[in-house]
Amino acid sequence: MSHESVFTLEATPLKYGPGAAAEAGWELERLGVKRAMLVSDPGVAAAGITDRVRESVETAGIEAEVWDSARVEPTDASFGEAAAFAVDGGFDGFVGIGGGSSIDTAKVSDLISTHGGEIMDYVNPPVGEGRKPPSPLKPLLAVPTTCGSGAEATTVAILDIPEQHVKTGISHRYLRPDQAIVDPELTASLAAEVVASCGLDVICHAAESFVAKPFSERERPDSPGDRPPYQGSTPISDIWSAKALEYGGRHLRDAVGGDQEARGWMMLAASLAGIGFGAAGVHIPHACAYPIAGLKHEYHPAGYPDDHGFIPHGQSVIVTAPAAFRYTFEAAPDRHRRVAELLAGEPLPDADEETLPRLLLELMDDVGVPTGLRELGYDVEDVDALIEGALKQQRLLVVAPREAGPEDLGAILRASL
Repeated sequence: MSHESVFTLEATPLKYGPGAAAEAGWELERLGVKRAMLVSDPGVAAAGITDRVRESVETAGIEAEVWDSARVEPTDASFGEAAAFAVDGGFDGFVGIGGGSSIDTAKVSDLISTHGGEIMDYVNPPVGEGRKPPSPLKPLLAVPTTCGSGAEATTVAILDIPEQHVKTGISHRYLRPDQAIVDPELTASLAAEVVASCGLDVICHAAESFVAKPFSERERPDSPGDRPPYQGSTPISDIWSAKALEYGGRHLRDAVGGDQEARGWMMLAASLAGIGFGAAGVHIPHACAYPIAGLKHEYHPAGYPDDHGFIPHGQSVIVTAPAAFRYTFEAAPDRHRRVAELLAGEPLPDADEETLPRLLLELMDDVGVPTGLRELGYDVEDVDALIEGALKQQRLLVVAPREAGPEDLGAILRASL
């Protein structure tokens, strides 16, 4: 096997700071947009944020139409509804306003509007066909209103496939937003539970990418076009991921407590982690998270809309992270120790395979999220189905520093009950 010797880093241009959302119209004008679809969700719209962005867009002389029906934790059906609106609307630009759900809905609306086809045509195999968009999409501006997903900086759009009881994604470099506006003022109305879940997603993104298999251990692709978005850890992705871990360990507890400055730091951490894992990738916790979120829909999380049952992404990810990092420790002990030190904010020379799991469980407890799968509605009899769903996420599992087969995943899931 010929090993990879090349890595890439592509990053969304970020504009950060209180009040930055007022410049949305200027950014769209700079991108040459004349008619924009603004994608948002009912909660963000009710908070007045969508109208603030729309006013900026229209002040710049750009026609705007709002789709404010983005679903929290989107499905193939909800993506399809937004995409149909996009196709009929004749838009030449898109704006995602909200959490990862709204931004990902904007990405897919842009994709289908530009290149046609069905949602499942583009979904990652083996769940979907894995079709690649042949050319860049129309301009996309991302305006996050949470401090967690990092969707403003990534090349993926995540969706639930209810018929298959699994979550998965569409992944391609052309899905990366052309510009992001990260405005800490937009997090002021967030419930503490949402901040907690989003912040733990940040920490998982950064930790998984920091300990990921090095890019140089992958097989060299046949052509540059076959190089995957998730390449494994690189010297540059490590920088972004490490800084996100530092900010997460220092500021998440205060952000959950309502400290607005801390929420701003967590927004920045989310974008930095998005750049890091957008290049390096995530692995076992995220691979397990997708069936955890997709298999059952009876859980109703506090602080979120109560119109449907779902498990917030950050909770579905973090719940297996302690066991997953205990399992991967032996493959990269020094990297796992460094993650623990960054979260703790101090040197931990005696850190072992239990240190990072302990720190994560303490953090989960401090910010008030479930620390086991049973709290999310799962038990031993569900493990086989969860293993089956996790094994469908091969694009993630290949990035893990230690190979995880069915028995290994089962042990991680049972340890996470």
